[in-house]
Amino acid sequence: MSKADSARTWFITGASTGFGRLLAEEVLKAGGKVIATARKQEKISDLEQQYPGKARALTLDVTDSGQIDSVVTQAFAEFGQIDVLVNNAGYGVAGAIEEVSEAEFMPMFETNVFGLLRVTRAFLPYLRRQRSGHILNLSSIGGLIGGQGIGIYNSSKFAVEGLSEALAAELAPLGIHVTVIEPGPFRTDFLGRSGVVAVARIADYDNTAGNMRKYFAENDGKQKGDPLRAVHAMMQVVESPNPPLHLLLGQSALQRFRGKLDTWQKEIAAWEAVTVGADFPEGE
Repeated sequence: MSKADSARTWFITGASTGFGRLLAEEVLKAGGKVIATARKQEKISDLEQQYPGKARALTLDVTDSGQIDSVVTQAFAEFGQIDVLVNNAGYGVAGAIEEVSEAEFMPMFETNVFGLLRVTRAFLPYLRRQRSGHILNLSSIGGLIGGQGIGIYNSSKFAVEGLSEALAAELAPLGIHVTVIEPGPFRTDFLGRSGVVAVARIADYDNTAGNMRKYFAENDGKQKGDPLRAVHAMMQVVESPNPPLHLLLGQSALQRFRGKLDTWQKEIAAWEAVTVGADFPEGE
């Protein structure tokens, strides 16, 4: 970070583990200020002790709308200006669409989608008054490509993608940036503590969705992505005068998305006549 960048104040959700915790630590090391939030304050309170006057640890469950409003109000009252909002809180659920119960997928949507939306909406009046700020929304390569055995998680992150693109268009004239972060597999606890696997199991899906269950069980701690490099990339985006709307992270994510784009282009070309033929003939 440059001297100017180190003066930024960050607000990070889900800061007790994974990207959120590491990002908080790296911003503080670089001289920035951080309001770290988590459902259990005791898991982040050490940041206040280590960085007095620079770090603030607040209890925040992003599924509690009343608590969101209270914490955001408190954060701006204490710090005056917040430059970066990082919507990091979230987790995944593995299982076929038919296997994952409502009791398993609704809490994920409350966190991944509605929690992110509520926190963002609570921030917007302050950011509009500032006429500055940067929102980082943590999505996934799974927000760009659907896959067997992770489809309900995909749908939550596809929602984050659409929300982020619309939000970016609305906020750009006000001097506020939005970047949606799309990591591939990174060595966080996503496949471990943070991952949920559907209780129900249907044998017909063993050779499709079942592969994702195996992936969760066998690949925790083996992912190619380096979380430290990922959070440094996020910090670099915030420092950029022309930040991207989308940021893929990791070679796996890049290769997979390029493959999807190639397949999509071929499909569009093969069906172009049908596509354009769906309009009224010219002049009607």
